[in-house]
Amino acid sequence: MVDPGHDVGAAGSQAPDKAAGSALPTGRGIELVLLAFAAVIVTGALALVEANQEQQLTSALLYIGAAYLGLFTAAHFAVRRWAPYADPLILPSVALLNGLGLVMIHRLDLASSDRAALLGSDAPGALVGKQVAWTTIGLALFVAVLAVVRDHRVLSRYAYTAGFAGLILLALPGLLPSSISEVNGAKLWIRFGGVGIQPGEFAKILLIVFFAAYLVQKRDLFSTAGRRFLGMELPRARDLAPLLVAWGLSVGVLVFERDLGTSLLFFGIMLVLLYAATERVSWLVIGLSFFVAGSVIAYSLFGHVRVRVQVWMDPFADFSGSGYQIGQALFGLGTGGIGGTGLGAGRPDLVPFADSDFIWSSLGEELGLMGLTAILIVYLVLITRGLRSALAVRDTFGKLLATGLSFAMALQIFVVVGGVTKLIPLTGLTLPFLSYGGSSLVANYALVALLLRISNAARAPLPRRPAQAQPPLAEASTELVQRPGSGPAGRS
Repeated sequence: MVDPGHDVGAAGSQAPDKAAGSALPTGRGIELVLLAFAAVIVTGALALVEANQEQQLTSALLYIGAAYLGLFTAAHFAVRRWAPYADPLILPSVALLNGLGLVMIHRLDLASSDRAALLGSDAPGALVGKQVAWTTIGLALFVAVLAVVRDHRVLSRYAYTAGFAGLILLALPGLLPSSISEVNGAKLWIRFGGVGIQPGEFAKILLIVFFAAYLVQKRDLFSTAGRRFLGMELPRARDLAPLLVAWGLSVGVLVFERDLGTSLLFFGIMLVLLYAATERVSWLVIGLSFFVAGSVIAYSLFGHVRVRVQVWMDPFADFSGSGYQIGQALFGLGTGGIGGTGLGAGRPDLVPFADSDFIWSSLGEELGLMGLTAILIVYLVLITRGLRSALAVRDTFGKLLATGLSFAMALQIFVVVGGVTKLIPLTGLTLPFLSYGGSSLVANYALVALLLRISNAARAPLPRRPAQAQPPLAEASTELVQRPGSGPAGRS
């Protein structure tokens, strides 16, 4: 994955070897067509939801559709302006996922309004409007990152600043009073009035920048082999410090903030970046050993971890209590079956947090296994295009940064989908671009902007070199070439 022959500050273009001055397609036309296709799918899905729930089309369809079209049209022109050679599949994939998230959140809003009407109570505030507002903020940050960060290599100069800021953001909720930081038992938030943010979502990106730059600077240290064991070259004991720090940081998040998902996410990112930088399996083996040891210790010492594991093993043992959420989610997925009940025709609102932590089960009930598979394919396209940019870009920092950003998204998707389907214990993370929530959505748009910046550097053509003027024939020097068996050649 990493080519140690290219330094972070290496001069020259980041593009692969291409003919100088060759006219390469930017891919923006393909991107625009795919964005239009995503808009058609989202608009059709909104119409189906309203037809099944309201038996008519309301003004909300026009409002959400117009906002969606306007926002992603602006995002397309921003990419065309500041990253013209970026991968044309990344933004349409994000737009489709974000749009499907808006569809399901609107569908759950309609269900909440119907339930309130049956109970004779006031209808709760619509969350889809807030999600559109967060999408606007996220795309504004997306455009700002593209406009400000013209060269991703500049970020490596601020690696330690980014690492320090990331640690502060990660630790801040755990140090604040529970009244403004704790929600559902996890201290992840900073709440001001009715608005709250999760600093850990932004800390994730800052720490990936730090890890990537640090591993580039110290790659020789991590590549130094120690003893051989079972065919593997183990690292020296004194070189394990960064892995121990990452492990300690993950345990600290688990203890003080009671957040299993973020703890797993940060340790997994660090471990994968170590492997990408060194290509040594021994780092993976040691890291997984640390993870297993930490899991056993956490299960023994912390009650909230034991509850998560017990619910994972048998959610129906306490169905009316701690197992209710995952149990209802499994019933919803079973009801959806292969083809789903149809948008607006199911009961996903019976699952607590159906629009955030458990939006996967909501989509599974109404879209079925085929719909979930299609969504996973879109995620797969997004992740593979990010990793493709990591392979194509020429500088080592860009390779590690794109790898870390892509894997962070992949691991988060695996953790959320695995938790909802009872493959692994629940963690409390949200699905990128689909789930309701501002912090995750805004931070992930910044992440995508960095991926597009790296992709643009990887695909842009080499700059045209000025042609050197040929000297007149009368002024050209001559050279005598020595033939075999002849005397020494001279130069006149």
